Amino acid sequence: MSFGQQMLFFFSVIGAFNGLLLGIYLLFVKKLKHIPDFFLGLILLTLSIRVGISVCIYFYPDWPRIIPHLGLSSLFFTGPALYYYIRSSFLREQFDLKSTRKSFGVLTLILAMVGLLYLIFPITWDTYFARFIYGIWTVFIFLSVYEYYIFSKKDAKKPAQFILPILVSNVIIFLAYQLMSTGLIQVYCAGGSLVFSLVLYGNVLILFNNKNRSVTVKEESKYSNKKIPDQQAENFVSKLERLMNMEELYKNPNLKLNDLAMEMNISTHQLSQLLNDNLGKSFSTYINEYRIGEACEKIENGSYLKFEEIGYEVGFNSKSTFFSTFKKIKNTTPLLYKQSQITSEPRFQGLDL
Repeated sequence: MSFGQQMLFFFSVIGAFNGLLLGIYLLFVKKLKHIPDFFLGLILLTLSIRVGISVCIYFYPDWPRIIPHLGLSSLFFTGPALYYYIRSSFLREQFDLKSTRKSFGVLTLILAMVGLLYLIFPITWDTYFARFIYGIWTVFIFLSVYEYYIFSKKDAKKPAQFILPILVSNVIIFLAYQLMSTGLIQVYCAGGSLVFSLVLYGNVLILFNNKNRSVTVKEESKYSNKKIPDQQAENFVSKLERLMNMEELYKNPNLKLNDLAMEMNISTHQLSQLLNDNLGKSFSTYINEYRIGEACEKIENGSYLKFEEIGYEVGFNSKSTFFSTFKKIKNTTPLLYKQSQITSEPRFQGLDL
């Protein structure tokens, strides 16, 4: 392999490797805490497998012929993953995960049946198997674009800064592979891998910039002298409570105001205004009340954990912070609170005579 080929191999495979790591993280580390991230992880994982195998086959063509078809099989799920990423990103709490699992089960069964058919009749494999995979991918790309258009039209005020770059990136990768498969671009496998690498890192830069960008002066002036309307505030509070109760975001010891604002799809200034003006609490007080509330439940239920372990479990990052916050909110210590619960329990049940 020449130096030029080595450089081409390096830049082609590095995106696949990083995409694979990121996909595994989103799928198996974060799990289902945030459903859109799960489908994003599946997109990255399937594309990375396809890209990685394509690169290896391009530079090492002597590999068994079954290997490239495994790459095509992983690509089969890229389109459905994108489609459900779009739907779950917009629907959020209303997204039906159970029916989605059934859909993926049906898709897996279809892939297994088609793969078995082509294994029995290998003469048709090279001709039709790739067409079948790309056909499914094409259908779901169009469905994803259509779903994005419909949801954006229904809820035009809802920001889609994370959804749109991912949709556009998938369309670019799809079009690149389609053009290369027609022979218009000769360097097929390595070319598609390079496109994937460039798009992946471009996306990372966009999302990183959006996530860490502070509120601009324009946004500050927009909301500084404007109180949130009562109806809108009620909706925000309801959504905030759902995030706390269902996703238990307060258990994250590194949770920050801008992280919670991103989950609610509002600006940090709006969230701060909501907490201070409508709930009369600071961000730290609001989060710590949830943490201490759950700590009290664990103490009342006779948890076998030590007090400091309870503190870590509910979201505090140090023993001293947990004890001082408990004292501030409950006006007592965890030990005295536990003793008060024991003494308040009835020692025997009276009998009605």
